Amino acid sequence: MKHFLLYNLALISILNAQDLDLQSYISDLKTKEYSYDYEKSLLEKKKLRDSWIQPLQLRYSISKSNPYNETGSPTQKTQNAAIVMDQPIFKSGGIYYGIKFAQASYAYNKYSIDVAKRKMIKDAVSLLMQIKQGRLSITKQELQIDNSRINLEQKKEQYLNGQLDSGFLNNAIIEKNKVTQTLYDLQTNQERLISKFGAISDLNYEEARVPSLDLISQENFLENNIDVKQVQSEGEKNLYNKDVTLSKYLPTVSITAGYNWDKLENPSFAGSNVPSPPETAYYNYGLKASMPIDFNSLRDVESAQVQYLKSLVLVEDKKRELLALYEQVSENLKNFQKKIALSKENETLYATLLSDTQQLYTAGYKTQYDVQNLKNSVEIEKVEQKIFELDKQLELLNLYEKLINNNT
Repeated sequence: MKHFLLYNLALISILNAQDLDLQSYISDLKTKEYSYDYEKSLLEKKKLRDSWIQPLQLRYSISKSNPYNETGSPTQKTQNAAIVMDQPIFKSGGIYYGIKFAQASYAYNKYSIDVAKRKMIKDAVSLLMQIKQGRLSITKQELQIDNSRINLEQKKEQYLNGQLDSGFLNNAIIEKNKVTQTLYDLQTNQERLISKFGAISDLNYEEARVPSLDLISQENFLENNIDVKQVQSEGEKNLYNKDVTLSKYLPTVSITAGYNWDKLENPSFAGSNVPSPPETAYYNYGLKASMPIDFNSLRDVESAQVQYLKSLVLVEDKKRELLALYEQVSENLKNFQKKIALSKENETLYATLLSDTQQLYTAGYKTQYDVQNLKNSVEIEKVEQKIFELDKQLELLNLYEKLINNNT
């Protein structure tokens, strides 16, 4: 048990260290945006938590009237001011569950922001990896262009010597044009990737280091998965929402209190034996019990119950979806590893042929074209292996996007 706990602590430390490293790939502006999202979510939680506390009502009114309805008769003026409180102190569990609902809603909203932030981090790292990969692809394409040029030169010599007809020469020209156009497409795509990366990251793409990610176990992937935590927190939110919904249709006890001030000014009383009423100020307080009788109350409660039950299903469905993702990534990694192994075999083969060809060239049996072609082929395989390694990192990034960020 002790070793298991130490292993988990070590794993969390590794994940946190890698996460801190990955967070540096998004711009300060993006980081600040998410910081404000977290701050707003916290304020919304506090507002929702205290929503059961009713505001004091401040009222003031002034009115004028002519009760005698005669021209020239004096106008009567009435003023009234009041402070009124109607505060529930018991809502059949509604206050308690309302506070719990606010806390659960905050957890869910925080995970939602985490998910969005993790996706942004993933996009930034993915773009950087694709930029590095694009640079390798351009290098590989340039080597292929050089091989096409060599092939064209060889075909040209053979054509001029009468060893080939013009069709073979024409095909060599077409092939060189195709690989050259592919290079232009790669360069265009490279600029597009650089532009996208610059929009979300402050790092210099030429100097930024590509992170090295490792495959974690399936168990740890599910246990530390942010998507699972998000749907679990949604289930907890729906659980408390169900209780809050039920409490709306149960008895509520409130404290009522108020302070009132009234003043009546009637000029018709002036000079008469009947004085104007004096200003009055008084207070009142008491208890109030209420309970709504709503025809749709049962449906409302059942709807909240169904939503909660659905959230339980969503947790299992999300785990199943993530398990499929993990298995897919694992298989893709195996396939890329096979491609790397095949490329290494090709590299060894080309290296052997190059060594033999260099000896034949020295003996005068092969041309410089043959030597250069094989040199390029060896380099192409080396570059391709690096491209496949980045493909593996891009696959692993799909898993790291889903891991919990304990430092947010």
